[in-house]
Amino acid sequence: MSKIKVMDEILANKIAAGEVVEKTMNVVKELVENAIDAESDEIKIELIDSGVKEVKVTDNGIGMDRDDATLAFSRHATSKLKNLDDLFNIESLGFRGEALPSIASVSNIELKTSNGKVGTYITLSGGKNMHIEDSDLQQGTTITVKDLFYNTPVRLKYLKNLYVELANITEYVNKMALSYPNIKFTLINNDKVLLDTDGKGDLRKVIYQIYGADITKKMIEVTGENDDYYIHGYISYPEMTKSNRSAITTLVNGRVIKNNELNKIITDAYHTYIPKDKFPIIVLNIDVDPILIDINIHPTKMDIKFSKIDTLKDLVFDTVSKELKTLTLIPTISTRTEEALRETTIPLYNAFKKEEPTPKPTYEETVLDFSESKDSFVVAENQEEVVKESKEEEIESSPRIKKMIPRGIVYSTYIIAENEDGMYIIDQHAAAERINYEKVLNSLKEKAIPIDLLIPIKIELTSTEFLIVKNHLDILKDYGFEAEEFGMNTIIIRSHPNWIPDDVAEECIRKVVDIIISKENFDFDQFVWRMAATMACRMSVKANDYLSYDDQVWLLETLRQCENPFTCPHGRPTIITYTKYDLEKLFKRSLD
Repeated sequence: MSKIKVMDEILANKIAAGEVVEKTMNVVKELVENAIDAESDEIKIELIDSGVKEVKVTDNGIGMDRDDATLAFSRHATSKLKNLDDLFNIESLGFRGEALPSIASVSNIELKTSNGKVGTYITLSGGKNMHIEDSDLQQGTTITVKDLFYNTPVRLKYLKNLYVELANITEYVNKMALSYPNIKFTLINNDKVLLDTDGKGDLRKVIYQIYGADITKKMIEVTGENDDYYIHGYISYPEMTKSNRSAITTLVNGRVIKNNELNKIITDAYHTYIPKDKFPIIVLNIDVDPILIDINIHPTKMDIKFSKIDTLKDLVFDTVSKELKTLTLIPTISTRTEEALRETTIPLYNAFKKEEPTPKPTYEETVLDFSESKDSFVVAENQEEVVKESKEEEIESSPRIKKMIPRGIVYSTYIIAENEDGMYIIDQHAAAERINYEKVLNSLKEKAIPIDLLIPIKIELTSTEFLIVKNHLDILKDYGFEAEEFGMNTIIIRSHPNWIPDDVAEECIRKVVDIIISKENFDFDQFVWRMAATMACRMSVKANDYLSYDDQVWLLETLRQCENPFTCPHGRPTIITYTKYDLEKLFKRSLD
């Protein structure tokens, strides 16, 4: 007797549900994506107990006739994929035809739908006992999923607590609202409204409704394109960060995705602007020909493959990093809780000239004006291209901070300085680190001049460490370190590049070797960044070190000349400010 048998449809659906439906967020995801594919511009999600008791999704899309409504609960029944060629040109969010039968197999489900001509009401229990009757003709579809996993108690047992389930759903719906600002999304749990967008197509307003006013005012619009990709969206100021990657929202042709390579490129673009354990807030749309991507690699369809990932990574990195270089990033100590932080002027003037810079418009802080596509200090898109290019060149060649006059030091660590805009507090170690970091980084890009050591430095290693370092001796040589084998598991350093001071040479060299050893998969760019940051830290003046007035003047003026004078290599701020207005508020000189 044969041991292999064909599973019945109910069992097959439950197995499929194991991949498609494992938590309440999966139910919401599948139903919302179907509503979007149905051309809806209003989608309402109503939950009871985070969706465990009930998930109800209502849309005003095209609806279904009776035959389609009945067939929708059959496995692999879909209107979005008709032949093999369609698989390589998928533009809809759903396409496998597994979601509804999988959800129905582990719940009690009700479907009410109408295409404006006929209304249909269907109920199922555990994917069977289908009951069909007429309903009203209000166009659109309402699907109610009750008692999720009632017939699979083990899966019900392993649902997270209600708060975690609701957090997952909220995060997903927020990302969908960011993906489709032209659709009105409403999310309700136990009669409490958690999200309600207006669906008017303004992405910045959706950001405001999700993240609030303070973050929205610190979001900058970015766009970029090459032959294969067009990207557009918003990136946050470095001061606006989160402790995890959940605020990085990447979208491909309207589909929310999770791609580790893209997330890494985005965080790399913020390198030295933010601490390594913090992440920016990003909403980035990627438009691409569907033939260049493959979304059929995971049941959730949230991970996709790009056929030209390197060109996309270059475009994302260049677009984000270029925008960051145009901003003034000095955190302002605000005395007002009801208003946003004020930005100081970015002067466009030569460091050795005394002309008064033209002040920039101040961003209106009490009203969010969503009619503008960019913050007031970003060049308007409708200006002449020649003017835009000339301004970009001027920004790149000019200091990004006004000249500051030092007035003293407090706690032997913080320099107090001023100019006509206000008072500045500068961390002398962080500022020196930034200066030395850029000096070292520029030196690494050039051919280093080696300096012979009077007494070579011998470094003993374990056998594993020795093999790693031996494999990268050419890297050391390229950067001016003459290193060679010297007996069992030992290397000897005979020279170092001229940019390393003699008094910290041995410490720096040992740190460089440690960096090479610590990287299991050697990354050339990461090596350069880490080496420059490490050397800069060792070479810089420390807290409590004495600085003369001339030292202070030199430090502030040199900091102004840096490409990024606002943070140290580790992402900590080098400088913060009290604007003149904030000081007047503190001393009651300004009462408005």
